[in-house]
Amino acid sequence: MLNYFYLFIINVLVDNFILVQFLGICPLMGVSQKLNTAVGMSVTTTIVITVTSILSWIINYFILIPYQLCFLRVMVYILIIAVSVQCIEIFLKKTYPILYKSLGIFLPLITTNCSVLAIPLLSVKFNYNFLESVIYGFSSAIGFSIVIIIFSSIRERIKLSNIPIVFKGVPIALITVSLMSISFMGFDGLVKL
Repeated sequence: MLNYFYLFIINVLVDNFILVQFLGICPLMGVSQKLNTAVGMSVTTTIVITVTSILSWIINYFILIPYQLCFLRVMVYILIIAVSVQCIEIFLKKTYPILYKSLGIFLPLITTNCSVLAIPLLSVKFNYNFLESVIYGFSSAIGFSIVIIIFSSIRERIKLSNIPIVFKGVPIALITVSLMSISFMGFDGLVKL
């Protein structure tokens, strides 16, 4: 049980997908203008990654491996991701139209988020069992959510600050992400497996 806790902490803090592995930078930069949009995107991405981790593991170990179809793994995972995103998009459109409109084009772009595809592929690479795969996906998504929410909060503060014109926009955002990455690297060595 302790190993599952360590796996969770490692993926949230130590081996964060955005700040340490540099996956998922596009949604970080695109959706982090407003805090409420970042929260909506992080919740949606967490649901997609968790569902994708579960379905990918099941399909991989009960269909792809027994029938020797592992060469179709990437295509099947992309299909699972696309279906999950489409279902969530339909759900949000019906139940939370304001959030659906605020996410706009970024909602379907979850399908192309490299971290959403990387998580099930890395689960297979690390040979995780079902529970480890689910924890890996969920904790990676939580780490993604923490970073995008913190970053959007900082960006809202930066908009109100008096910064030199040379640094306005993307340059100050990249500097901020770099500093966040350095601060998260301080968690390295926190947990040893």
